[in-house]
Amino acid sequence: MKTFSINTLGCKVNQYESQQIRQMLEQFGLSKAETAGKSDLVVINTCCVTHTASAKSRQNIRKAQKLSPDAVIIVSGCLPTVQIDELNNTGENVHFINHRDSLPATLARIVGAKNLSSGSKNHSPSNNLADQLKLPQLTAFKGHTRAFLKIQDGCDGFCSYCIVPKTRPFVHSKPPEIVLKEAQALVKAGHKEIVVTGIFLGAYGQKSVRRKTWPSQLNDKLPEILDKMAKIPNLARIRLSSLEPTDVTSRLLDILSKNRNIMPHLHLSLQSGSNAILKRMGRQYGTDEFRDKVRSIKSRLDRPAITTDIIVGFPGETDEDFEQTVNLVKDVGFAKMHIFSFSPRKDTAAANMQHTVDNRIIKQRIRILRDLNTELASKFRQQFLGEIATVLTENSNQPPYGRSERYFMVYLEKEAKKLEKNQLLRVKLIRNAENGMIGKLDRQKNG
Repeated sequence: MKTFSINTLGCKVNQYESQQIRQMLEQFGLSKAETAGKSDLVVINTCCVTHTASAKSRQNIRKAQKLSPDAVIIVSGCLPTVQIDELNNTGENVHFINHRDSLPATLARIVGAKNLSSGSKNHSPSNNLADQLKLPQLTAFKGHTRAFLKIQDGCDGFCSYCIVPKTRPFVHSKPPEIVLKEAQALVKAGHKEIVVTGIFLGAYGQKSVRRKTWPSQLNDKLPEILDKMAKIPNLARIRLSSLEPTDVTSRLLDILSKNRNIMPHLHLSLQSGSNAILKRMGRQYGTDEFRDKVRSIKSRLDRPAITTDIIVGFPGETDEDFEQTVNLVKDVGFAKMHIFSFSPRKDTAAANMQHTVDNRIIKQRIRILRDLNTELASKFRQQFLGEIATVLTENSNQPPYGRSERYFMVYLEKEAKKLEKNQLLRVKLIRNAENGMIGKLDRQKNG
């Protein structure tokens, strides 16, 4: 067994864990396959947050069997942990990781068994040692400019629409010293931006995501680790993945305000602008708190980008509920919205709720929000016209592009000289465009 490939579906946490798998397989002596269909081992890191995600995961299994008929296929991630009935009739040579902790040992045994049978000198650890194996701390986030760093895992919140508490029920956090060691390694590997992520990032350092179980119902352990990360030499950018409004404490805003390398961009998951719907969803906040937190953020940070997620058509969502969502969206002025139609997920409370919303109505509401998203995103970017933004380039071909501090994409006018990816460039924003801004290299500052 010499080569491997990894297909990743789903969230930033899954992408992080795929990098851990990649690193472990390389430590075992395997190389990433250069050509699709030429892998000896295929790992499919699945997602099952929606039925569509599960279907895509199954499609990836079938595709891998077709492209690499002789390969061993490992199905990891969320799908095999809870939805075994969705993985019937997958054929031979497919191994399901029903318990996450067993993945490293399974990889070691399969790689070792194949190598031994082929006469290779690469041996996996013994079974006793393999049982103690864990996925490694990352030393590089290969193939990406920005590195994701998972510092928290698990959720016991049980929002009524969400399957994640059944796929990742154990709430735990990475010790601060390990977080800092891993961040330093990623910087040493050349990553200038680290995206700090978790299943429920605001619960970092806690044993539950339910705030009523916390001593003060506030958590300042996240700002503490961010403050330490911000002091790592040559770490130019820190960005946070999704938070809930209650996660935005005064201490967190203090840390964001004093550390210029923590980006002025917060993703606050709203889901609905109706208190009635938020209650049916089982969310831990209301619309007044959301508005208050946004006001606090805007009072402490310079024109921050506030992005969000919204679910349209949750059971019981009336025209009035949707209107409340639209009004809140306008009040906040989101820099970007991720808009989803409600998808009933088996084994969640919402899947059995009455008063479902007609699909035609859901589509109408989504169109309204998407049009509003285009308008608000353009309005947010427009205020930076003529200013200088720092852009982290994500490509090396023409035209160069990358994300600004406030997350919107900046496309550079064609340059005479080639610009490599993973460069931090000062760029003058000269024009608003459909999906970002057009910029011109500030030659005085970039040399």
